Amino acid sequence: MWRKRTVGWLILCMVCLLLLIARLVQIQLLDTESFSKHNVNLLEESVKQRTQELVIDSGRGDFLDRNGELLTHKKLRVLVLFPFLKKIDWDAEKVAEIAGISNQALRNAVENAKKPFAFGEPYPIELTTSQMERINALKIPGVFAVEKKFERASVPAEQLIGLTGENASLLKKRYPEKELPEKTQVGVSGLEESFDEFLLPEGPTKLVYHVDGGGAPLFGINVKYVDPANPFYPVNVRTTIDQTIQQKAEELVDQYKIKKGGLVLLNIEDNSVLAMVSRPKINKKNPYEGSGITNRMLKQEIMGSVFKTVVAAAAIEHNLDDPTRIFDCTKKINGKPERKYNHGKLNFTESFARSCNRTFGELAKELQKKDPSILEEYAEKLSLIGSVGWKGEIYHTDDFRQFPNEDKGRVFLSDEARKDANFVAMSGIGQHEVRATPLAVANMMATIARGGQKEMVRAVSKIQYKNGTTMVEFPEKNLSGESISPYTAMKLQKLLREVVLNPNGTGRALSSLPYSVAGKSGTAETGKYEDGKQLHNKWFAGYFPFEKPKYALVVVNLDVKETGNTVNLIFADMVKMLYELD
Repeated sequence: MWRKRTVGWLILCMVCLLLLIARLVQIQLLDTESFSKHNVNLLEESVKQRTQELVIDSGRGDFLDRNGELLTHKKLRVLVLFPFLKKIDWDAEKVAEIAGISNQALRNAVENAKKPFAFGEPYPIELTTSQMERINALKIPGVFAVEKKFERASVPAEQLIGLTGENASLLKKRYPEKELPEKTQVGVSGLEESFDEFLLPEGPTKLVYHVDGGGAPLFGINVKYVDPANPFYPVNVRTTIDQTIQQKAEELVDQYKIKKGGLVLLNIEDNSVLAMVSRPKINKKNPYEGSGITNRMLKQEIMGSVFKTVVAAAAIEHNLDDPTRIFDCTKKINGKPERKYNHGKLNFTESFARSCNRTFGELAKELQKKDPSILEEYAEKLSLIGSVGWKGEIYHTDDFRQFPNEDKGRVFLSDEARKDANFVAMSGIGQHEVRATPLAVANMMATIARGGQKEMVRAVSKIQYKNGTTMVEFPEKNLSGESISPYTAMKLQKLLREVVLNPNGTGRALSSLPYSVAGKSGTAETGKYEDGKQLHNKWFAGYFPFEKPKYALVVVNLDVKETGNTVNLIFADMVKMLYELD
C-alpha cells in the first residue's frame, strides 16, 4: 500500500514539476512580450524593476502652428537630478551657483527624491544655453542639463488638435501588423486621431540608470542616454493655426462667457483654418464627461437666417430679385401680423439687410415650384451640403480626411418635406430641417468672397520629417460640384455688405470697424426651452476687409435665450484684433 502511495506522490510531484517548467518556459521564452490576457511585456517590466529613468521626449510626433511653433508641448532647458546623488559626494554648491538657485533647496530636493526629476517640477526652472553648457561641463554623475518636452497645461484649439490616450485594444485593432508596446499613446479625437499613424513613436528619448533592489548603483554611477537616433522621426504635423490669433480668440470667447458654441476663422487666400474655438472646454480628468471633447465647429446646427444667403443666391440666378418688387414684411410667413419684427414694406435688398422672414419664405416657395430640389442645389453650390474639410489620397489611404468626424449639412430629410410649401417656407429662413456646421458656413462666406470659387478647408498644410524636410503636402484643392456664377457672387457680396451699412441692418453695429465687414446674422429657434423660454442659436457669419477679402469668420452661441448680442460683439473684437495684428 505504502509503495502505491509513494509512486502516486512521485507522479503528482512530477506532473507539478512539469507544469512549473511549462509555466517558466511560457514566461521566459514564449510569452515574454505579451504575457496573460493583459498582454504584459515581461521584458519591459523586468527592466523597469532595475532601472530609474526620466523620459525627455515620448517620441510621438508634434503639432506645429503655421509659423513652426510647438502647439501641444513646449521644450524647456531644465536641470535633471538622479536620486543616487544623496549617496555620493558631489558639488551641489557649484551646481546651485550656476543654476541661480539655493544650495539647500537643491540638496533637499535630492534627499526627498525617489526617482529622477527636473528641478522645480511641476514648474521647472528654465536654464539658459550658457547655464546648460556650464553644468554639463562639470561632468557630475546624475546631474544633467537637458532640453525636455513638457505638455502644455492649456492646449490651444484643444478640440481641433484632439487627445491621446493608452488603449491597448484600440492600438491592436488599428495597427494589427505593427509590434507596438501596449502603453503606446494613440490618438482618440481630432487631428491626433486622423494623423495618428504618422505620429506613432519609434521610441522615447530618456536618461536611464540601473539600480539594485535597494536603489544602489548596479553598474556604477553611469547614466545612459537612450535615443532612437532616427534623423527622420518623429515627424511634425504643420497646422495652419496661428497660435497668437488662436489664443486671443479663445480669450474673447471666454471673456463673453460662451458656454456652448465658438468661432471659426479662415484665411480666404489659401482657405485654411487660422483659429478654431469650441466650447465647452475639455475636462482633462474625464474627457468624455459632458460634451467638451466634441468640436462644435464640425457639428451640424440649426442656422436660422444665415441660410437666407442660399435663398438669395437662387433668387438672383432665377431672376426673382427684382429691385422694384415690394414684400409685405408686416406679416409672418403664415400671413399673420408680425408684431415683434414689423419691418413694413421692403424690397429684396432691404429684406436681406433687415432679415425679413416673410420675403424669404415667399421666395423659397416660388423657387420650390420651379424645382423641389432647388434649395439643396444652391446649398451645395455654396458648400453647405456635404463635408468641406480636406480629403484626398495619401500613401496607401485613398480617402484620407483631415476632419474625420465632420458632419454633413442638409436642407431636407424627406421628399415629403421637400414638396410641402409650408416646410419649404420654414426652410427658406433656415429653420425646420436645415442644418450646417459653423465650418461650412465660414467656407460659404469664403466662397462668396472669392467670387464663387469653392475650395476644401485645410487645418494642416504639411507633414515634416524631424530634419525639417517635407514628408507629405496637403495642397489647396477645389471642392467638386457646381458653384455660383461670379455675377451671383458679386450680387451676394453687395447684399452682405448692405447688412452692415443699412441703418436698420442686423449687422449695423459692425459698420464703424477698422476693417469693412460684409456678413449675415442668424437667430434660430432650437425647440429647446429653459425656464419656460425658447432657446436660440445666435450666429454672425461674414468676411473682411470687404474691398480685398482676407478673413472669413463665423461666431456662434448655441442654446441661449434671445437677449443679448454676444456674437456681434465677439465678431467686432476679432476684427479689431486682426486689424491691430496686421
